[in-house]
Amino acid sequence: MTELGLSSLVGFVDSYSLRLAELKETLNTLDNRIGDGDHGTNMARGFAAANQQLQKNPPADLGAACSAVAMALLGHVGGASGPLYGTVFLKMGNVLGHEPHADEATLVQAIAAARQGIAERGKATYGDKTMLDVWEKSVTYLQGNPATDRFLGVATVALDEALATRDRIAKKGRAAYLGPRSQGVCDPGSVSSGLFFEEFARACGKELELIPWDTLVL
Repeated sequence: MTELGLSSLVGFVDSYSLRLAELKETLNTLDNRIGDGDHGTNMARGFAAANQQLQKNPPADLGAACSAVAMALLGHVGGASGPLYGTVFLKMGNVLGHEPHADEATLVQAIAAARQGIAERGKATYGDKTMLDVWEKSVTYLQGNPATDRFLGVATVALDEALATRDRIAKKGRAAYLGPRSQGVCDPGSVSSGLFFEEFARACGKELELIPWDTLVL
């Protein structure tokens, strides 16, 4: 059974922060085509700040760790990304609570709560070509495959869904103003979310090869 301990959650933020820094220009390129052009910069800056906060002030439990990350993101990430990813960690923290570790069922509940928070905060639905597309498919997979190694498989599901946004027409956010011209570009928020699930799988102890996001999404 999959479990996530406090040290693994802190390690996840560290690893995700490093990967975002590596992918920053790719995310900016995608966002420059259909958005403001700064998704990579904002995400890398926000999670670097979150990682620094966790290293400087080690949290007492999973909920406290998520709260610290959320506050750092809200304070350092501009645009829609800060509130949306901040909501992810606030909702996850509410479920994980004052515990040093979480079992598999609790992790699924936490991710499902994050998905719901994204939908409510962004007022998006599946297929709108937003980060919700990845979260919706990932949660559906996690909830529908309890007998499998679902925290390994979800990385592939998230990747496939992030790539699938390339063919969609954006219906929310700045990209929606482009209409059909938003087709042909992967949604940057979906890509950063796909990376989230890849690194989260590793934090849960799953072994998988690094996904070459820059090659696949550009």
